[in-house]
Amino acid sequence: MVPMLAQAQEVMAAWLWGLILLAAIALFVLIIFVFTYGYLWIKALLADAHVGILELIGMRLRGVKPAVIVDSRIIAVKAGLPISTVALETHYLARGHVPNVVRALVAASKADIPLTFNQACAIDLAGRDVLEAVQLSVNPKVIDCPDPTKGREMVSAVAKDGIQLNAKARVTVRANLERLVGGAKEETIIARVGEGIVTSIGSSETYKAVLENPDIISKRVLAKGLDAGTGFEILSIDIADVDVGENIGAKLQADQAEADKRVAQALAERRRAMAVAREQEMEALVAENRAKVVLAEAEVPKAIAQAFREGNLGIMDYYTIKNIQADTSMRRSISNQPEEGETRT
Repeated sequence: MVPMLAQAQEVMAAWLWGLILLAAIALFVLIIFVFTYGYLWIKALLADAHVGILELIGMRLRGVKPAVIVDSRIIAVKAGLPISTVALETHYLARGHVPNVVRALVAASKADIPLTFNQACAIDLAGRDVLEAVQLSVNPKVIDCPDPTKGREMVSAVAKDGIQLNAKARVTVRANLERLVGGAKEETIIARVGEGIVTSIGSSETYKAVLENPDIISKRVLAKGLDAGTGFEILSIDIADVDVGENIGAKLQADQAEADKRVAQALAERRRAMAVAREQEMEALVAENRAKVVLAEAEVPKAIAQAFREGNLGIMDYYTIKNIQADTSMRRSISNQPEEGETRT
C-alpha cells in the first residue's frame, strides 16, 4: 500500500512540474506577445489610430514590420490624413518607403500643396524622394548652369560680330508634383538653359549689346518655356557672370586666309611644274626638228650627185651654189647670227 501511494505521489509531482513548465512557457510567450504587439496596440489605441491585434499578427505573417505601419498611421491620424493600414501595407509590400510618403503628405498638407496618397506613392515608387520633392515645392532650389561638377564653369557662345562671350547662369526652380512622375530631371533643365544662352548670344548683333543688357539673355530663355515636359517649374533665370572671350571671327578669317594662301601656293606650284614640263617638251621637240634638219641636209649632197649623173646640174652651177653658201656664211658671221641648226649663246 505504501509503495503505491509513493508512486502516486511521484506521478502527481511530475504532472505538477509539467504544468508549472507549461505555465512558465505560456507566461514567457505572453510576455513576448505583450511586448511585441500589445505595446503597439496600446500605442495606436491611445493615439486614436486603432490597429487590431489580429492586424498586427497578420502584418508579421505577411512580412510587414508592424512598428513601421503603426508609427506611420499615428502620424497620419494626428495630421488629419485618412490613410488606412491596408493602404500603408500595400505600399510597404510594393517596396515603397512608407514613413517618407507619410511625412511628405503631412508636409504637403501643412503647406497647402495638393498631393494625394496615390500621387505620393507613385512618385516614391518611381525612385524619387517624395519628401524632398515636397520640400522643393515649398523651398525653391537654385541650379548652376553649367553644372560645375561636370568640369565646365561657363557657357561659351559667339555673337554675330565674331566675339566670344562666356556666360554663367543661376536657375531657380521648384518641383512640379503633377509632372514629377515621368518628367525630366535637373540635367534637362541645365541643358536647355545652356542651349538658350547660346542661341540668345548668337542672335545678338554685337557682344556689346549683351554686355550692356545681360537680362536680354534671361528674358529670351524664359520666353522659350524650357520647363515643358520636366518635373520642375522655372521661376527665374539670372545671369551671374558674362566675360569676353576670344575674337573667334578674326581667328576664323585668319585661318581661312592661311588656307587660301596654301591653295594659291599649291596652284602656283602646279602651274610652275606644268611650265617646266612644257619647256622640257619643247626642248625635246626642238631637238627632234634639228635631227630632221640634219637628215634633210644629209640628203642634199645625194641630190646634187644624182643631178650630176642625170645631167641636170653642171659644174658651173655647182660652184655657183658653193659661192652662194660661202657668201651667206660670211654675212651671218658679220651679223653674228647663228648658223642653221645652231643656237646663239
